[in-house]
Amino acid sequence: MPNPIRVTVWSEFRHEKHNPRVQAVYPDGMHTVIAAALRQQGFETRTATLDEPEHGLTTDVLAQTDVLTWWGHLAHREVDDAIVERVHQRVLNGMGLIVLHSAHLSKIFMRLMGTGCNLKWREANDRERLWVVAPGHPITEGLGEYIELEREEMYGELFDIPQPDHLVFVSWFSGGEVFRSGCCYQRGQGKIFYFRPGHETYPTYHNPEVQRVIANAARWAAPVQTAPRAFGNRKPLETLPAETAS
Repeated sequence: MPNPIRVTVWSEFRHEKHNPRVQAVYPDGMHTVIAAALRQQGFETRTATLDEPEHGLTTDVLAQTDVLTWWGHLAHREVDDAIVERVHQRVLNGMGLIVLHSAHLSKIFMRLMGTGCNLKWREANDRERLWVVAPGHPITEGLGEYIELEREEMYGELFDIPQPDHLVFVSWFSGGEVFRSGCCYQRGQGKIFYFRPGHETYPTYHNPEVQRVIANAARWAAPVQTAPRAFGNRKPLETLPAETAS
């Protein structure tokens, strides 16, 4: 039996400490809800938060992480650049990364994308319909044509990101906007998935279909066995003809 995929669920864990509206929805933090749902799906999960030493993302923790999920909002600038570099190198070396909601402006996502990653937004109880635009993609397994969320924060285009390698979801909002809400990338050996829904005052991460997407994305983003990557000067595989004197 294969070893379970090891997921580290990272979150700022700031809103839940100070905002009663968020505490009512996620009394123990969004990260605990996401981790528990993944654990039920057979993943080996651990959590890490901003205010832990090294933000909970020590070298040892990342070495034992196949997929990292990242939720941030209030404190993007408080994330230490040395930890961002550490995560960046792990992604390039094959660790999967799932970037959730307002983490579009996290240091790690902006570094991996190389763009401003900004967008339009509105918090006004919009209804969101996430249309599956890549049926058959592993991240959409078990879903219908769309996921409907009765209340969510609106994100609207233009979303300042590179063209996704694969676009999996497009959202429509009751205010009329649309948004590329499920975007797949590869950087080095690592797979990255940006997934839009997840505003802190709404129970989005309790939604079974949203939980299914995150679990599917973790399976998709997990490292796979490949031939070792080799760079630099190499000896020839075949005998080369001797150089002729001029």
